[in-house]
Amino acid sequence: MLPDMRKAAGSTVKIFICAIALLFSTLTYAQPTSSSPDPKAGAEMTGTIKEYTAGTSLVLETLAPSEPVQFRLSKTVTYADADGKTIEAAGLTTNQKVRVHYTKVGGDNVADKVTLIGN
Repeated sequence: MLPDMRKAAGSTVKIFICAIALLFSTLTYAQPTSSSPDPKAGAEMTGTIKEYTAGTSLVLETLAPSEPVQFRLSKTVTYADADGKTIEAAGLTTNQKVRVHYTKVGGDNVADKVTLIGN
């Protein structure tokens, strides 16, 4: 009976480790993806546009349990399609998947580039 208990305990530990790994991978998806860990130097975040006000702001929905992230658009913000070609901001709509390059200015996330990465 002892070998059966060891087998069951081993399976439980493996499931627990897999669950923890999945949790951490989900949490890191919404984190900055830039090689620079400091958003003041510039970072990127990927998500779906929840709200968009042309020339002013963008709210990005990331994977749960994260709260939506608000970005103020810089005066020189650029927009690009999935191929990197410049597009007009008017092409942005809610529910589009994008990557936002931003810097931290004071308490604000200031976006300077928004790239479409899918629908």
